Amino acid sequence: MAKTKIVVIQLKEIIYTVIFAALGILLILLLIFMFWPDKKDETVSTETDIYRAGVWTHSIALNDTAINLEVVVDKNHINSVEIVNIDETITTMYPLIEPSLEAIATQLYADVPIEQVELQEESKYTQQALLDAIKAALDKATITPTPTQ
Repeated sequence: MAKTKIVVIQLKEIIYTVIFAALGILLILLLIFMFWPDKKDETVSTETDIYRAGVWTHSIALNDTAINLEVVVDKNHINSVEIVNIDETITTMYPLIEPSLEAIATQLYADVPIEQVELQEESKYTQQALLDAIKAALDKATITPTPTQ
């Protein structure tokens, strides 16, 4: 004769098993959706984009010190232009740097093309040096269109 075996399964164990199975399925679905390629990203056109978004810098040498000019851009707009590591000795020796940069920056924030920025007569040379540095930083950020065949 065969002996009957009685298996006792507690309700707690069933509930824990169901919860962990559901969490495992949820984790697998989350990973699939996170790493599945998005069609929306592939169809984005870069024809209207002017710049690669990011922070772009260029150095200006003034006597023995160098100051870094930082330009923050998004895809088609200049968001910020500032001097990063300016100290008190630079501002004392070159008092027109900060006001000149502010005058240029306000024009660039208003979407004036960099070629059409108007220079003030009293700080024309300082502004021209700053504009050259901004152009050099923007050259790094500018997207060059690739020829299609």
